[in-house]
Amino acid sequence: MSTTAAVHYRVECADRHAHLFAITLTVASPAALQRVSLPVWIPGSYLVREFAKNLQGLRATQGRRKLALAQLDKHSWQVACDAGKPLVLRYEVCAYDPSVRTAWLDSERGFFNGTSLCLRVDGQTESPHAVDIVAPVPLRAGDARWSCATALMPVKTDRYGFGSYLAARYDELADSPVELGAFWSAEFEACGVPHRFVVAGATAAFDGERLIADTRAICEAQMRFWHGDKVGKRGGPKAPHNRYVFMLNAVDDGYGGLEHRHSTALICTRRDLPQLAAKKQPEGYVTLLGLISHEYFHTWNVKRMRPAEFASYDYAQENYTQLLWFFEGFTSYYDDLLLRRAGRIDDATYLRLINKTINGVLQAPGRQVQSVAEASFDAWVKYYRQDEQTPNVTISYYTKGALVAMCLDLTLRSEGKGTLDDVMRLLWARSQGGPITEADVAAAIETVGGRSYDKELTQWVHSTAELPLSELLRAHGVATLDDAAQRAQELGLRVAESNGSVVVKVVLRGGAAEKAGFATHDEWIGIEVPAPKRQPVQAWRITKLDDLALYLGPHKKMTALVARDRRLMRLPLTLPAGVTTWRLFAQDAGKLSAWLAVPSAAASSAPSSAAVARSSL
Repeated sequence: MSTTAAVHYRVECADRHAHLFAITLTVASPAALQRVSLPVWIPGSYLVREFAKNLQGLRATQGRRKLALAQLDKHSWQVACDAGKPLVLRYEVCAYDPSVRTAWLDSERGFFNGTSLCLRVDGQTESPHAVDIVAPVPLRAGDARWSCATALMPVKTDRYGFGSYLAARYDELADSPVELGAFWSAEFEACGVPHRFVVAGATAAFDGERLIADTRAICEAQMRFWHGDKVGKRGGPKAPHNRYVFMLNAVDDGYGGLEHRHSTALICTRRDLPQLAAKKQPEGYVTLLGLISHEYFHTWNVKRMRPAEFASYDYAQENYTQLLWFFEGFTSYYDDLLLRRAGRIDDATYLRLINKTINGVLQAPGRQVQSVAEASFDAWVKYYRQDEQTPNVTISYYTKGALVAMCLDLTLRSEGKGTLDDVMRLLWARSQGGPITEADVAAAIETVGGRSYDKELTQWVHSTAELPLSELLRAHGVATLDDAAQRAQELGLRVAESNGSVVVKVVLRGGAAEKAGFATHDEWIGIEVPAPKRQPVQAWRITKLDDLALYLGPHKKMTALVARDRRLMRLPLTLPAGVTTWRLFAQDAGKLSAWLAVPSAAASSAPSSAAVARSSL
């Protein structure tokens, strides 16, 4: 045992081809009837994921004596043992989930969250927890040696990061993911805080210096946002974290992130990484920077300042809150806004990002069914369990929450007494980086704005009333125009077009397609078009929705030919009039600049090789 911690884990890559981690859990002083359990969910991802389904071969011993284990429910066990004598539990976990929420192990890479691998020991969750992470033996001669990256505090590790780590309690262990493999790695400082960025799956074209320079600018902009320009300087305020690790897995197709107190786990499409010698970076690189910004903002907003309901996690069941519109939605507002303030994007790009968010909300009929507070509470059964009806019955607390934040910010700015920035910093100061309620949010807005905003919060958060987006944007130098909708939006459809086939994925509530009788999973094969007098009806095969313009000509009515469960059907469909989408453009640069508040130094900063303290492939 590497430490004197009451609870100790040894994690080994037992069989990479079989995707098996082996865990040895030693409890120094167990109870006579010791209960252990594996969490059913991971904080930050609000879905019961049943991690115990991947656990196998659980066995218990004291010395040489085998002990009987009784399974109590789907995720917990009890072992009868001699109290006070070391208890050893051994088991394996199948790790074959490529997401950031669980665990992964194969011949190329390993990754795990403590919630997937580490059983909780009842009665000892507040005690120190030690973890030994064992370096795997190379599978073949000449294989690159693996390294280990984690934000856990090292006790004794080798130069590759393998060895002993310590967590103050189970919550810290559960909140500290681990990346394993022959990954790219670089270190940098932001406002005096050491950071590390590791990337798995990068190609030879990957521009690590660019990624580090942009990430450092984002981190520094956020630390200054929360703590002022003197953060990290002698005599100035300190950030709440003394270390941070970004863990990015670059894959062929994927996107996502999960926040932690001292780290984040990210997934992006490999093609969206910054590329060496590129005249123009991939369009998806801005999306990646937004993801980095979003998860880093959570260092303050959700990992420290958090819903009162999350003051203490219950890992055995759902933990409900109505405040995800604030913690995820307001974070979604600031992620791109702080990209602008850090000088990583320009005004036009920022407006395009807002435009996309607005249109996404306005094109979701569910916004008229569910309030964003209800969406927060229902995340466990709706947001994380999406199906073909999701856009019709629910709204995203990320996107609408971001628009609520924008409306509050622009309203405060219009009234001239403060901004949402002031509200966020006031909440941080009052909570001291701890739990808050919606009443705390309302009180902070009232303090900054000088009046009650209960009416706005009731309408924007607790009802399905439309947000006053157009007038608020116009007051801050941004005009809105109506553009013709794309064909799918015009018809009220979401489709998949591939291999010459048009398959209906979603039929939006109240749209032309729903009125015609379309259903999810229909294959739209063709159309029949009215013909001139005494001419036969024209029938055409379609392979994409853009074909409609070619075959319809001036006609607005058609008969859609669809296949549903192998049965051919004819559906009368009329193209609707007046379906539009929003387009934003800067009308008053001065007002827009006052809103975005871009510091001149940040706007002119450029990536440089000095940003990278150490990097390797």
